[in-house]
Amino acid sequence: MRKKKYNISVEATLEVIGGKWKCVILCHLTHGKKRTSELKRLMPNITQKMLTQQLRELEEDGVINRIIYNQVPPKVEYELSDYGKSLEGILDALCAWGDQHITKVYGDKTEVLEESVLNR
Repeated sequence: MRKKKYNISVEATLEVIGGKWKCVILCHLTHGKKRTSELKRLMPNITQKMLTQQLRELEEDGVINRIIYNQVPPKVEYELSDYGKSLEGILDALCAWGDQHITKVYGDKTEVLEESVLNR
């Protein structure tokens, strides 16, 4: 297997958490375990296919854990792994910057932000 080369280390970060949905998923998981259906409800604009794909990629990268409960009907939950918890500072900084950006561009952020536990 050939080792990958990066021009700058932020490329490695973005390879793991980049894209439209991964940071949103991770932010929701900072508030505790979630089932797929809960994540879908929290992110109504994501398709089921995309949610499943993003969860699989985050799991492959070791950022989240998939917990399977042996019961009928089957129950699956996702949580941040210990490695994923190391991203909390980055996620907090992204949220803080987003708050500042929304305020700068739109003024009152309550006009453009949905009601969510993440927006309190």
